Amino acid sequence: MMPPVESADRPAAGGPGRLGRALMRLLTTHATVVASEPLGARLRLVSLESPAFRGIEWSPGQKIQIAMGSAFAARTYTPIEWSAAVGRTGILGCAHGDGPGSAWVRTVRPGDGCDIFGPRRSLALRHPSGPLAVVGDETSIGLACALMRQDRSRSVSCHFEVDDVGDAGPIMTTLGIDAVTTLYGRRPGDGHLAEMEDGLSALVGTDASFVLTGKAGTIQRLRQSLKRHAVPASRIVAKAYWAPGKTGLD
Repeated sequence: MMPPVESADRPAAGGPGRLGRALMRLLTTHATVVASEPLGARLRLVSLESPAFRGIEWSPGQKIQIAMGSAFAARTYTPIEWSAAVGRTGILGCAHGDGPGSAWVRTVRPGDGCDIFGPRRSLALRHPSGPLAVVGDETSIGLACALMRQDRSRSVSCHFEVDDVGDAGPIMTTLGIDAVTTLYGRRPGDGHLAEMEDGLSALVGTDASFVLTGKAGTIQRLRQSLKRHAVPASRIVAKAYWAPGKTGLD
């Protein structure tokens, strides 16, 4: 998960101080980038390895945070998968804006090192089995991939709002989720959200659970729509990954 819009916060001159370095050693795991593949104009698939990743129990929905030069500045991502045997994980980063997270996604290359917090709990998925409708945006794609790869027999449908449907379509194909994904191109005034509401209404009569992540405003509107259709709260899981002009969400 990575907010598509970031503030252009300025890194501290000279890098982390003594306290920051001590905290980094104490709290983080050092990892090495072993692969970095651009997907479309703003997304990048990054693979990370560390001996410390071996033997770690992980489940879809958990997060890792990558330090951006300081223990006090980090960006949050949702692992797509986790190999405890090899000590490898993969993330899908979104670069949109001028902040340090976007800069890292644009420039990260194999051989680069990074310091990582986690994995830690982020999204409380109370539905380990049964059909799922994963709803969100570019920041939600990693979660959808993780859920599908965890259990390939599970029925998962994906519903994403994106800036460019033409750019996003081939990415869904590369990730192997195109057959179950519906894309909604963003329109001024959030005009596309009515279409998303209509698409989800077709699933209301099923036993599917709805996993809402991404932009806070979109989540709020779609959650209200599901409630108007009498979808019980037990079938809705929501987590805001970002909101325009705000930092600190994950």
